[in-house]
Amino acid sequence: MFPYSDASIQHRTFPYVNSALIGISVLVFFYEIFLGGIGTITGSGDLDLDVFFFKWGFISQELTSGNPFDTLNTGFGQVGIKTPVPTVFTIFSSMFMHGGFMHIAGNMMFLWVFGDNLEDKFGHVKYLVFYIISGIAATLAQWAINTDSQAPLIGASGAISGVLGAYLMIYPNNKVKALIVLYLITVVEMRAMWLLGAWFVWQLIQGSLLLGMADSVGVAFFAHIGGFVAGMVLAVLYILAKREPLMPGGNNSVEPWDRWYQAGRGRD
Repeated sequence: MFPYSDASIQHRTFPYVNSALIGISVLVFFYEIFLGGIGTITGSGDLDLDVFFFKWGFISQELTSGNPFDTLNTGFGQVGIKTPVPTVFTIFSSMFMHGGFMHIAGNMMFLWVFGDNLEDKFGHVKYLVFYIISGIAATLAQWAINTDSQAPLIGASGAISGVLGAYLMIYPNNKVKALIVLYLITVVEMRAMWLLGAWFVWQLIQGSLLLGMADSVGVAFFAHIGGFVAGMVLAVLYILAKREPLMPGGNNSVEPWDRWYQAGRGRD
């Protein structure tokens, strides 16, 4: 599933933070191509790229033991992989790293479609804080499932899952267009509550079926689940803090909370 647009909405400001998050991720991916060569695009870069992932990706066992990895055993001998910063910092650096073109393309498309509306809703600084907290929650959720994993966790999908969870709570009735690639390529348009709800249920199913096999699976499903739940919780806290209703009205509203508030209560 590849969402590529949502219902038009008039933004009050340009999504500087969302654009910067996408831009940084793309720049880091270009650096990965520089390190790993053209094979990086398909997720098969060389040793230099592997070292980069081990240095700056999040490794559960490092956090659990408190001891960072120093060396990586390869067919060419041992290679130094000690991260020049505390292990906890890799929770942040790993959010901007990706393991191939499809990995980054899918993540950035989700962030582009859903992130700008949330930034406009929260404001630039609050959106950045929200994104970081969602990413931390996602990483820790994956860590809790497999605390002894030695595989580097990379990708923005955990933080972006938080964006999806918050979008579901704030814009449940907004229409989203998505490209579905299965046996046939199909374009569908449906409410966010159904599209994102189905996406979350799929993460739950996949995560449950593959529980205990995290290191042998290329997708961190529990990072998605943890980030999504964190995004929902943070969105609910924001709504309550703004004294807005938890259940918006209307069928096609892209700004359900604001419209209800303006019509019935006025603004603070």
